[in-house]
Amino acid sequence: MKIVLTGSLGNIGNPLTQLLVGAGHQVTVISRRKERIPEIENLGAVAAIGSIQDVEFLTETFKNADAVYLMEAWEGMGSLFDQEIDFLAEFKKTARNYVKAVQQSGIRKIIHLSSIGAHSDQGTGSLLVHYHVEQILQTLPEDVSIKFMRPVGFFSNIYRWLPAIQSQGKIIQSYGGSRKEPWVSPYDIAATIADEMEKPFSGRTVHYIASDEVSPDEITAALGQSIGNPDLEWKVVSSEELLHQMMSAGINEWIAKGMVAMQRAQADGSLYEDFYANKPTFGKVKFEDFTKEFAQKYKI
Repeated sequence: MKIVLTGSLGNIGNPLTQLLVGAGHQVTVISRRKERIPEIENLGAVAAIGSIQDVEFLTETFKNADAVYLMEAWEGMGSLFDQEIDFLAEFKKTARNYVKAVQQSGIRKIIHLSSIGAHSDQGTGSLLVHYHVEQILQTLPEDVSIKFMRPVGFFSNIYRWLPAIQSQGKIIQSYGGSRKEPWVSPYDIAATIADEMEKPFSGRTVHYIASDEVSPDEITAALGQSIGNPDLEWKVVSSEELLHQMMSAGINEWIAKGMVAMQRAQADGSLYEDFYANKPTFGKVKFEDFTKEFAQKYKI
């Protein structure tokens, strides 16, 4: 198949490109940066340099493709420290661009990278953006098949805790304890998407993706062991204190409030209700595998 990927060569895009090229597909990777061209071509793919905010560029790139992989990236919208960005509006704008480009190009097969939390417009915090993107994509004609991929929290998101772990020996969140929650490796996301590209497309389907289940207590113990700090602490602070910390650091107010609300949904388990009602087979990469990678980053 001829497949177009948005999202450049990020944590998912890089292994996804390799998997699809390795399976014999003709892959085009969209990137904003010209310096990515050699890396994309070295993987056996074709680079298309342009912006997903440019509908004409998207339309031309999508033409003659058999399927497209659509995603939005928080960082692609701008800095999380920019108080002027309306992230919800930006996500909606990108989704509408995709709808126009899909309609104008004639694409009929879509795999969309959504997220846990996209099942509801209530109580999911900043994950609300994914609910709205899915709803906008649902406005496409019925003959356009869409596979909505909803991964849970990425292992790689744990790197956001690295500064506090290095400086204070603490993981600071507004929830904790022994309740397990699902996590996912970007590689397992890529592998799942690559597999779904090979399967029939029909209607609109939802696919949750996860790799492992671990609790905050288990995360603390495993990370502490991996970095040689058995006293690593998971410190639970109030939602108000966490919000104050993020706002003091200059994080966009909507994002900060959304993160606090999301952690509240993680704490009471409501974020994962639809996930567990439609629980997928877990991927190959386990949290223990991630701790080895984390330990290497910790030492740098």
